[in-house]
Amino acid sequence: MKQGTQGSAGTGTAATGPAGEAAPGRFRVPAQPTAQDTGRPRGAERDRPHGAEGAAARGEHTHGEPALTLPRPAVQRSSVRGQILAALRTALVTGDLRPGEVYSAPVLAERFGVSATPVREAMQQLTLEGAVEVVPNRGFRVVERGARELAELAEVRALIEVPVMLRLARTVPAARWAELRPLAEATVRAASSGCRATYAESDRAFHGAVLGLAGNEQLVRIAEDLHRRAQWPSVGSAPGARGRVELVADAHEHTALLDALIAGDLDVVRSLVGEHFTGVSRTEGLGGTAGGGGL
Repeated sequence: MKQGTQGSAGTGTAATGPAGEAAPGRFRVPAQPTAQDTGRPRGAERDRPHGAEGAAARGEHTHGEPALTLPRPAVQRSSVRGQILAALRTALVTGDLRPGEVYSAPVLAERFGVSATPVREAMQQLTLEGAVEVVPNRGFRVVERGARELAELAEVRALIEVPVMLRLARTVPAARWAELRPLAEATVRAASSGCRATYAESDRAFHGAVLGLAGNEQLVRIAEDLHRRAQWPSVGSAPGARGRVELVADAHEHTALLDALIAGDLDVVRSLVGEHFTGVSRTEGLGGTAGGGGL
């Protein structure tokens, strides 16, 4: 139940062209996104600001960027922005978008085979989430995160999730917990695949379902945001640093917790959630790898 990574939308490596620019990906959307696809009124692109301010928001500069090795998603026209956002989130978790590097919307758009508008909007959303920051006249820099931030995230997650889980353990009937068995088993299958991205997605789904039993949508939304942030790699952590064995061990914590909840064994539940978050906070505070706990 420590953080893994999110499901990959595809594979492939982008070639590079002159001046270090990434060559366009082979996949292309059948037609450019419409105003309905991007959620923007027609003509909005023409009305965008120009000059330094506009360039900063658009990330137009494309020179001197690192070669891209992002997965190539099978983009559908019905929800371009949402799919690009999901692909970028996956790339953040896997480390394909590297901390400290700057990426421009046009280059990313070429990689995904779409216009720059949905990419730019997705990157702006990631800016709001704290994953990237705007670099005027260049694009978006992936935020560099250290062990202290990861430890703080683990502590906040513990403050929110542990009391809720203990309360739910005393009030939710066994039959309701049993309904979550498929989600817990899905995390084990995802971990067995060795894909950090797939495991991260199933991990969040399990936690969202557990906290959802509290009936508080704001709680679920805040917890999911914290969970996602804790899955981004820290500075110096190598992509894929957490191996299959570690992911499988984390996933089995889900099933162990669910078994205790179904059995109504509050002592075991308290031990699992308490020791887990305490261990994550302590380890990451000492410079452990990114990942947080899955519990």
